[in-house]
Amino acid sequence: MIISANGFAATPIASDASVFIISPEDGAVVSSPVTVMFGLSGAGVAPAGVDKKNTGHHHLIINAATPDLTKGIAKDANHKHFGGGQTQATINLKPGKHTLQLVLGDKGHVPHNPPVVSKTIEITVK
Repeated sequence: MIISANGFAATPIASDASVFIISPEDGAVVSSPVTVMFGLSGAGVAPAGVDKKNTGHHHLIINAATPDLTKGIAKDANHKHFGGGQTQATINLKPGKHTLQLVLGDKGHVPHNPPVVSKTIEITVK
């Protein structure tokens, strides 16, 4: 069993659950600030700390590798938590290339079992 820093165990989720970035699209050239829209299929969104079957909340990974999917997700400049149940975010990015990825976290910010992770996209900020 996976236990987060908050003492919560990783939560099972539907095997067909998937998370994805609706926009911007992979390869997009954008201006900052960038609005990132989160997509989720096969599961629902619930705030951190809420214990509701088949739900989670989004974590946006910016310019970093996929986090260790057996541990709680870090909270820093590269790992943004949306524990309020948000389904989009506006972020400031410097000009240049950037990578974005979503990881769905359970009530305790731990990736589900099985993990629900988007593909990594790359965008360019002009």
